[in-house]
Amino acid sequence: MTAARDVIAEYEQLLLRSTQMLGLAREGDWARLVEEESAYVVAVETLKHSDANGSLDARGMTRKAEVLERILEQDVETRRRLEARREELSELIGGNRRQLNANRAYRAGSAMAVPIGQGRK
Repeated sequence: MTAARDVIAEYEQLLLRSTQMLGLAREGDWARLVEEESAYVVAVETLKHSDANGSLDARGMTRKAEVLERILEQDVETRRRLEARREELSELIGGNRRQLNANRAYRAGSAMAVPIGQGRK
């Protein structure tokens, strides 16, 4: 049953990573969240292989289900916060584009203006 305990331990480690990711999303630490997500993906891939080779008893299956449920709950909140951040960035980019277009229009209008004293004679 050591292999089964190892698999459950890996699921619990995955839960810890999920908890860290949610904390980073709540803090708005997007750079560290991306780094943690990369490590999370690697951990998921490792767990896939471990879980395929191990067999869990009823108690292990119950614990696995509990951990997965908690991971999914955290994932929903993390994704919701990421979507909010994406919308925030989209608004900022849109504002920057409008400002850039206004600056271009102003410069184009300034270039077409005739300087005072240099009008028609």
